[in-house]
Amino acid sequence: MANTPSMDNTIREKIISEPEVILEDQDVMNALITANEQAMGDNIVDLRGIAMDRLATRLDRLEDTHRSVIAAAYDNLAGTNQVHRAVLRLLDATKFDDFLHDLSHDVADTLRVDVVRLVLETDEDDASTGHMDTVLVMKETGFVDTYATRGRDMPVRQVTLRQTRADGEDIYGEKAAYVRSEACLKLDFGDGRLPGMLLLGSEDPHLFTPQQGADLMTFFAGVFERAMRRWLG
Repeated sequence: MANTPSMDNTIREKIISEPEVILEDQDVMNALITANEQAMGDNIVDLRGIAMDRLATRLDRLEDTHRSVIAAAYDNLAGTNQVHRAVLRLLDATKFDDFLHDLSHDVADTLRVDVVRLVLETDEDDASTGHMDTVLVMKETGFVDTYATRGRDMPVRQVTLRQTRADGEDIYGEKAAYVRSEACLKLDFGDGRLPGMLLLGSEDPHLFTPQQGADLMTFFAGVFERAMRRWLG
């Protein structure tokens, strides 16, 4: 005996003429599979249905991974563009005062950080020990390594990315209470010169973390070193 269609003829003809509409709709396919399982009863194990469920789960995971990879690629591209713009701004200055001004304003804005400090070591007796609210800070010999490692006996990396505490008043001045993460870039100015450090502080505790890659900041530190050698003579 022929089956009598119980579906609306318009919908039925649409499905027959364009079956891919059903196949490409995940919600509809799930509903059909569920209805088929209910029709078979509880005593029948549908291995094909189980396999399809597992395949769908794997597909969802792949899609999530795909979106994560794309998001990371866009973030990396955006970060690269920021660093490149900051480098170009550094190279524009023709006077050291302009260089420092650009560093604490345009460069800071480009890198989206809230405070920038350029720390230079000196063996003179005029190293600053008080509150500093200017971009340039002079410190005693050995300060750079001690600050980068927080006084621990460990190798000093060129770039240290970390979340920080409100204990840098002698560096960040009145802004210390708001700095929650920082990038510490150790600077090598060449033979016979004491090292320096560029500090980028942010109110965002997640802007700089140890889990992040340091390639872009390493590149920026290298460019900054070369720019500073021009002013050091």
